[in-house]
Amino acid sequence: MRNKLLLRLSAANFGMVETRLFLDTHPNDQEAIAMYNKYADRYEALKKEYESKYGPLTLNGINSDDWLKDPWPWDNTGSD
Repeated sequence: MRNKLLLRLSAANFGMVETRLFLDTHPNDQEAIAMYNKYADRYEALKKEYESKYGPLTLNGINSDDWLKDPWPWDNTGSD
């Protein structure tokens, strides 16, 4: 399931990249804008699903701020 989800994410990302390249030369093409938005929505939904099951895909993933939570490993916790 994990690999299948990554493959679907990759396909949605590919669609976004290719559509954005087309939009570079056709910025007012409403059909292409709609297609890009469809791929972007699909990508975000798949990314959210993946990260909820398997953890963050990128540094800015859903759990990316966990390292900021106190106490840090070297902080004195008062137990000594």
